[in-house]
Amino acid sequence: MGHRLDIFPVRQRPDLTETKQGAASLEDVGATDPAIRIVVLALLAVDGVLSALAGALLLPSYIGSIPFPISGLISGLVNAALVWAAARWTRSPRVAAMPLWTWLLTVAVISMGGPGDDIILGGQGVMAYGALLLIVLGVVPPVWVLSRGGQHGRWW
Repeated sequence: MGHRLDIFPVRQRPDLTETKQGAASLEDVGATDPAIRIVVLALLAVDGVLSALAGALLLPSYIGSIPFPISGLISGLVNAALVWAAARWTRSPRVAAMPLWTWLLTVAVISMGGPGDDIILGGQGVMAYGALLLIVLGVVPPVWVLSRGGQHGRWW
């Protein structure tokens, strides 16, 4: 090395070796106020209603002359994201499932006939099973998220 390099100080810094938490937990952020949690969970529940409406209204999509009900899968993925977000704001899996419950309630209301026997979920061929397809594709992803236990298996 030689004597010329000994005159410089050692370059170890303690801040490079300390470990930091990747993401702050909810308690560290300071958003522990129950009013904020209730508002956020209510907005996520309303988003579940909007997801059901969009999924049902876009279900009879076609590519050419072939029915392509991709909105059911998209609605399921959105529901999974809503349930995951709700799990970040509560410790209860029942409350975290609130967007899924509002989604199911909205699909149930939509599947009933309206005034003048108007129907949204129905049709011929594959679309005759549109309600069943929407329910299966919309429920499986969020149930999978709930079965994973929210964040790192803390529910079970």
